[in-house]
Amino acid sequence: MPDQLRRLSAEYPAAFWLLLAAVGVLVVAGAVLSVIDIRHHRLPDRIVLPAVGAALVLLVSAGVVAQNPVAAVRSVLGAGTLFAGFLLLRWVHPAGLGFGDVKLALLLGLYLGYAGWDYLLWGVFAGFLLGGLWGAGLVLLRLGTLQTRIAFGPFLLGGTLSALVFVPG
Repeated sequence: MPDQLRRLSAEYPAAFWLLLAAVGVLVVAGAVLSVIDIRHHRLPDRIVLPAVGAALVLLVSAGVVAQNPVAAVRSVLGAGTLFAGFLLLRWVHPAGLGFGDVKLALLLGLYLGYAGWDYLLWGVFAGFLLGGLWGAGLVLLRLGTLQTRIAFGPFLLGGTLSALVFVPG
């Protein structure tokens, strides 16, 4: 993704600034949500939903301004796909995933979808991998059990950011 940003800044500076603002929304909302989730095991709607709205406007606008309607549409489809997938996981095993994580998936799907389908897959995989490694570490160190609840939001956010930064574009 960094190479895409360099090219975007040269060819479509307005789209670059819209995308940069969208990344700012993700970083700020993600930091606040991570702290709240770690402390209270909650991802409040009053933060998630405005972030979804802002990200939607900024990412779709960036796609349109950059004359890349495919990225704009893919952003919306990525959000819907990730939301539906997480909603299905919640329905299958309600104790394993909170509804805040489902709504967070909507936000993260916007960004991962904008970047591309491979980013969406890697971002979700990385989030589950990070969360699973944390949980396994807690069990191995006898700091938790298989029933210990962990705040999953920070791992989903970390997986998303890792994919956006490290997956080659």
